Amino acid sequence: MCGRFAVTTDPALLAERIDAVNEVPADADPGPSYNVAPTDLVATVVSRHADPADVPTRRVRLMRWGLVPPWTKAGPDGAPATGGPLLINARADKVTTSPAYRSAADHRRCLVPMDGFYEWRAEPAGKKARKTPFYIYGDGAMLFAAGLWSVWRGDRRSAPLLSVTIITTGAVGELAEIHDRMPLLLPENRWDAWLDPDASLDTALLAYRPETQGIALREVSTLVNSVRNNGPELIAPAEPQPEQAYLL
Repeated sequence: MCGRFAVTTDPALLAERIDAVNEVPADADPGPSYNVAPTDLVATVVSRHADPADVPTRRVRLMRWGLVPPWTKAGPDGAPATGGPLLINARADKVTTSPAYRSAADHRRCLVPMDGFYEWRAEPAGKKARKTPFYIYGDGAMLFAAGLWSVWRGDRRSAPLLSVTIITTGAVGELAEIHDRMPLLLPENRWDAWLDPDASLDTALLAYRPETQGIALREVSTLVNSVRNNGPELIAPAEPQPEQAYLL
């Protein structure tokens, strides 16, 4: 799964790097975050037409993390009604059949750029079972996870809401020793096929096995466990634990 990640690149700089149009207003930029959590606004990459006759172009847009299907009802305040699970992740093997995802899989595919993401390894159960956090990151390059997005329109009091979910697949290599799931990371040579708004979903992309070359990982502090913490210390290597002292 992917429940937290880090992204520190300015949307305008991201757009320049990937030859995209930046549609994130300067006053809406959420800024760098080392602890992106569900419901946060995140930069995404889509490919859309300016008009039906032109060539689609990449665009960087802000979306809320946690997909809101178009058929979600509005609550008393005009916002999406809550109560169900946050759709922050979508299994690659379910997106074409799940009612929550299949329409987006056909028409609204995107990329979610990140510096890296966090996973927690379950330690052997003892008197007090614990989970150890790890930071998994691109060694010198950003990672781009496959995602799906949606447009939700409530009543006239609320503006359209763009939201996104990150697709997950089976973990590979060393990552499988930490967690059995990971984001579906796509290399640059597959971006256009994934984003193409005029093409049907190529299901072979959902079965793509992410490459581990260029991906590194390290154990980090449990500070990341709290969404209240957000700074570069979250991705720093965990300090060695002192040896347990025993009284004889």
